[in-house]
Amino acid sequence: MTKLISTSLLFFALLISLLSPLQAEKPNVIVFLTDDQGWGDLSLHGNKDLKTPRIDSLARDGLVMERFYVQPVCAPTRAEFLTGRYHSRSGVFGVSQGQERLNLDETTIADAFSEAGYRTGAFGKWHNGMQYPYHPLGRGFDEFYGFCSGHWGNYVDPWLDHNGNMVKGEGFIVDDTVSKAIEFMKTSGDQPFFTYIPIPTPHSPMIVPDKYWDRFKSRALTQEATKEPQHGPNHALAALAMCENIDDNVGRVLDYLDESNQAENTIVLYFCDNGPNGWRWNGGMAGKKASHEEGGVRSPLLVRWPARIPAGTLARTLSSGLDLMPTLTSLAGIDLKTTNPLDGKDLSKVFVKGDSAATQGLEERVIFNQWRKKVSIRNDRFRLMGEGKLYEIDRDLGQLRDLSDIYPQHKAALQKEMDAILASFPPLPKKDERPFLIGDPGMEYTQLPIRDATATGEIQRSSRHPNSSFFLNWKNKDDEIHWNAELAEAGTFEVIVFYASGPDVAGTELAMTFGDAEVTGKITEPNESPIVSDTYLRYKAGEGPEKDFKPVLLGNITLPKKEGTLRLRALSKPGEEVAEVRQVLLRRIK
Repeated sequence: MTKLISTSLLFFALLISLLSPLQAEKPNVIVFLTDDQGWGDLSLHGNKDLKTPRIDSLARDGLVMERFYVQPVCAPTRAEFLTGRYHSRSGVFGVSQGQERLNLDETTIADAFSEAGYRTGAFGKWHNGMQYPYHPLGRGFDEFYGFCSGHWGNYVDPWLDHNGNMVKGEGFIVDDTVSKAIEFMKTSGDQPFFTYIPIPTPHSPMIVPDKYWDRFKSRALTQEATKEPQHGPNHALAALAMCENIDDNVGRVLDYLDESNQAENTIVLYFCDNGPNGWRWNGGMAGKKASHEEGGVRSPLLVRWPARIPAGTLARTLSSGLDLMPTLTSLAGIDLKTTNPLDGKDLSKVFVKGDSAATQGLEERVIFNQWRKKVSIRNDRFRLMGEGKLYEIDRDLGQLRDLSDIYPQHKAALQKEMDAILASFPPLPKKDERPFLIGDPGMEYTQLPIRDATATGEIQRSSRHPNSSFFLNWKNKDDEIHWNAELAEAGTFEVIVFYASGPDVAGTELAMTFGDAEVTGKITEPNESPIVSDTYLRYKAGEGPEKDFKPVLLGNITLPKKEGTLRLRALSKPGEEVAEVRQVLLRRIK
């Protein structure tokens, strides 16, 4: 009898393993995050002025989270996705000049997947810190290709960051970064992969290849924006053209999964980082990028996992970018251990079963949105703005009727929730006082972009947006460029300056100093670069120009472990100007 029972148990165990082989395998995970693409920029949601069939297929073949929210701008949303915590807790309070850096005591989603045996890679726009260990390679990723800044001035053959070193990109930036992501997945072998693809478009500059622009340049838009666009029609047309390019690149990844027989057990997730970067059709919602209104913070969330998520699953459960870290790790069977408590919730049951799994108080949750001092909060029925106006949001997407006087009890309840969340945050700093870390032995290269620098005298930025700018008008030899820096560990470094110039720059001598340490070197040939960002620019939206900056090696410098001011000075100036400077690159050699 005992032998019969043992045989039966063995038979059932074997049967279960044969019927459910995928349950024992770790799923691959691919996360697409687009930049400045609004909820309305998909044909799935009713936009008749573009076609996004490959992105739409994720909804058809998987899950749609109908009420999913992010933050009003880029870096905060990315920080919340990476950590499952409100960005105001994690050191992120701006989008440039160090304010976008994620505190080093935060556990990231890449840390969790890496610890669980996954190969991890990020390809595109990072925007949560540049100098190691803020760099992606210091936050759990094995591979990075893209840029760490919040804005990039050129999308065709640009300079990009490959594991810290600056290299020339190949072709249109989205095509290039997605190609690198596919190559990463191909070379992962039997190791499961976590592939993060933060696509940098349709964020400006409004650069898009002819193949896509030709479809839109003569098109008349058929659907109206909530407000009169402040840009001309070419801005919206260029954005939609960029979205069709995104769709093709999503299709390339889906095709790779089919060709490699990995589609069944790969989780593919798609969302956006904020509302649209201009007034264009967005389903009648109030607000756009940088707004804490519905249209500034509502994003699509599409999830496909054929092994576990039934096709056509729909959920109206309120959800947030905060939820993605605990949910994805749960779906992958990872025991998530974080240094700090999470704000996000594990929605894995909702992902797999839809609204029928909305338990454990999810019906009563609130979604909190913040950009600097502007805030709003919503529950299942209402959105309360920080200014005190209350809207029954699903019935009033345009936020046209303030119901504060009609539902004072609901306003009071949401105000109490909002006040409690705000009180739990550290004070909002006016300026980021953290020095820029350089020379960490964990990474060969340290980038010091002009974005993070200040200048004296008449030196000017090429753009009012620091993220992708360079210094020009360096006509006075006594003017200087400064970085507030801290050396992680003493060592010797090569100093490389990326510059552009007029014809008479040869013989210009530059000096880099840090305390008593100094290196000097000469620019021996001009780099009369034209404006390269205008070639495929379809609408100029306020971004600065971009040139093809050339690296010049100044020499080697031995730096002590200390905090201080890193200075770039001119010792001689044979021409009218010293040079235009884009960034300095330090390479540790010992």
